[in-house]
Amino acid sequence: MLNRFPLWKNLMVIFVIAIGALYALPNLYGEDPSVQISGTRGQQASGETLTKVQSVLQSMNITPKAMSLENGSILVRLSKDEEQLPAKEKISEALGNNYSVALNLAPATPQWLTAIGGEPMKRGLDLRGGVRFLMEVDMKTALAKQQDQLQETLRTEFRKEKLQYKAVKKADNFVNEVEFADSDFADKAMRYIRRMHTNLEATRLSPTEVTISPSAQGLATARDTAIEQNLSILRKRVEELGVSEPTIQRQGADRIVVELPGVQDTARAKEILGATATLEFRLVNTTANPESAARGIIPADSEIKHTKDGAPTILFRKAVLGGEHIINANSGVDDKGLPQVSINLDSEGGELMATATKTAVGKPMATLYSEFKDSGRRDEKGKVILEKHEEVINIATINSRLGSQFQITGIDSPAEAQNLAVLLRSGALIAPIVIVEERTIGASLGADNVAQGMEAGLLGLALTILFCVVYYKVFGLFATGALLANLVLTIGLMSLIGATLTMPGIAGIVLAVGMSVDANVLIYERIKEEIRNGRSIQQAIHEGYNGAFTSIFDSNLTTVLTSLILYAVGTGPVKGFAVTLALGVMISMFTAITGTRMLVNWVYGGKRVKKLWI
Repeated sequence: MLNRFPLWKNLMVIFVIAIGALYALPNLYGEDPSVQISGTRGQQASGETLTKVQSVLQSMNITPKAMSLENGSILVRLSKDEEQLPAKEKISEALGNNYSVALNLAPATPQWLTAIGGEPMKRGLDLRGGVRFLMEVDMKTALAKQQDQLQETLRTEFRKEKLQYKAVKKADNFVNEVEFADSDFADKAMRYIRRMHTNLEATRLSPTEVTISPSAQGLATARDTAIEQNLSILRKRVEELGVSEPTIQRQGADRIVVELPGVQDTARAKEILGATATLEFRLVNTTANPESAARGIIPADSEIKHTKDGAPTILFRKAVLGGEHIINANSGVDDKGLPQVSINLDSEGGELMATATKTAVGKPMATLYSEFKDSGRRDEKGKVILEKHEEVINIATINSRLGSQFQITGIDSPAEAQNLAVLLRSGALIAPIVIVEERTIGASLGADNVAQGMEAGLLGLALTILFCVVYYKVFGLFATGALLANLVLTIGLMSLIGATLTMPGIAGIVLAVGMSVDANVLIYERIKEEIRNGRSIQQAIHEGYNGAFTSIFDSNLTTVLTSLILYAVGTGPVKGFAVTLALGVMISMFTAITGTRMLVNWVYGGKRVKKLWI
């Protein structure tokens, strides 16, 4: 019989819409104003911290809606917005600098919905609030590091080519000066540099002295490489923070912009993003005289480094291995229950470690932790001066030849081990960076954007519904049902897959609603055309839906393909627009065709109908 769905198809449509409504439901519960407390630099909030926070709130006559301690972080849910800022300030004052206290909005989703995976949609920086960092790459340090690496490379290559030299020393402007045994060796070295290193320039300083410096092209390439590698590493670190739809992009010659929507712990974000931590594994010089070292007399191939307790340790200058060979790092505990970090090296790093430890069994090897920190001073151009801080975090005896997998211990806490693992896993920054601007977008501004976006969306929906009902009468009511179902299913699916909603995303939803009506317009106009051509009402309805399907599918397919291209090449908000538009258009294929067909079949299917209200 024409225009009748089997029972299973009716039940399928109802089931799909019901599931969509269930997962869209968490977005109606809103959020609680909250305060997030977490430790900085290896600290973890504990039961004692929780008790302190409770005491502070009691002294302010604030009764929290709920308090929880999970993974070393405390979340305090409050009942009123006006309690949030005073509570944050008092808690910060009571806990001191060892803890990060940040404003937050925590979803108020009921437990039964959370248990089945129901969560509200994530919102972008413009709707949720969050933090924006403007970072500056310290190119001087990057080029100085490259200068050191070039010195080692030159020494190795000159020895290999049997070019006798007396000294390799640093000069200004990242230049290396090499003094050779005679002028003949200097001539051969200059020819060798020009042949093998096209990005370097060799200039005669004297008959036996040659200056070797990066060319203009080499400097530009070094700067671009430092920026691009830092961008790549920052993206990995943001992934470790679990931030959805971040924006990480280059700005100008040496700056990077990072936008993190909905960040709950800005201190941890700054610590992870700005840290320049790396490890070096160096052998301890056991032959050096400690008493002489205390007076500053140490071998030329060694230097003094200190442990966290300030104890001096004499290490060989040449590192066995650098952090660039680390491909994975995971925090855990050793046999004694103490925190440790398990290291995995690449094949080259494994070979270097195996070669170095083969002849060093029974000797101590130190793990040297290095990072750059803000010195609080600025240079003549107003740029922040960074200082390098080094610390021996572990000295262990090599009991057997090591390979590409091993562990480091001597770490104070599980939180510090986790932080170190994150930094090593995502890679050390090629050049140190400093945060020159931090801009926080408040939740109140985000709420205003949400309200305005919702008003625009509801107004657009209301006008569309008015048009449908006035122009298509009863069939306009069917289209209205499909529009509402489209909206509910889009929100439910975005909540379920964890997609992020932005202001452009709201525009994408409104546009998808309009395109959903477009499908119904094509169907209804085809039905009216079939009736004018003399077909019966049941045949007209059947042909209207079947005949319009190809046109609807083609137009929607091109829109989805365009959305995929936008998602592939776009960033942040553009991706948000692409996601909502694509989901809305694909869902409209279901609601505008199958959904309205079910309603039409319920009202008109299998009946003698003399006139259609269309």
